[in-house]
Amino acid sequence: MEIKILGGGCAKCDRLDKLAQRVAGELGVEATFSKVKEMDAIMAYDVMNTPALVIDETVKSSGRIPRPEEVAEWIHAAQGT
Repeated sequence: MEIKILGGGCAKCDRLDKLAQRVAGELGVEATFSKVKEMDAIMAYDVMNTPALVIDETVKSSGRIPRPEEVAEWIHAAQGT
């Protein structure tokens, strides 16, 4: 599973990154994490507000920090469970 955090590196971006890594770890999911900071790359996802969370190339949220339960649901859905 590939999880990306889209954003310029602000405090909210860092919080979202830590949240996603924590939830994936708690679920025992192996994932690669990356941060996308380049505006052109962010715009390619049609994201206008950051931070944004992308799981397996699907934008799951943008412009907010989702609840841990939401992130867990999205990870489960991406796994097909």
